[in-house]
Amino acid sequence: MFEETAVLAAVTILGILEQAHFCLQVISARRKFSVRPPATSGPAEFERVFRAQANCSEYFPIFVAVLWLSGLFFSQGLASACGLLYLYARLSYFRGYSRSPQQRLLPLYFSALLLWILLGTSCLGVLLAFLRLYLKLDVLEHFSCLLSLLKDSEEPPSVAQDPK
Repeated sequence: MFEETAVLAAVTILGILEQAHFCLQVISARRKFSVRPPATSGPAEFERVFRAQANCSEYFPIFVAVLWLSGLFFSQGLASACGLLYLYARLSYFRGYSRSPQQRLLPLYFSALLLWILLGTSCLGVLLAFLRLYLKLDVLEHFSCLLSLLKDSEEPPSVAQDPK
């Protein structure tokens, strides 16, 4: 079981390292702008770094939960790809917000879209698992049978060739 989820685990570790990087950036900004803990206000440059880190931290538990649910119940490959894109979007968000509040918007919207995709695939995967477990209904199997029937009906009948 553990080996099967190695890709999800790797994306999770990258996310944790990214969160640590954001925390280190806040420490650096505190030193640079002389903002001593527990203060959370200071020059605008500091406040943007602080808010970017806080916002990324607020969404991290949601990200980890939907990453794993989507990966376990729907598709580890799709969840991992969305997870990597999400981490890149959050890094872009952090860097953009640290420079200017306007530069955070595009990465913010993109990361939100990725969370919605992960949430949707999580819900779909759990629903399909419930249907298999409690109603003995494998929707994906029925769907693939239907697709193969459609594919077979579209193919022209093969003509036997005379071997001359």
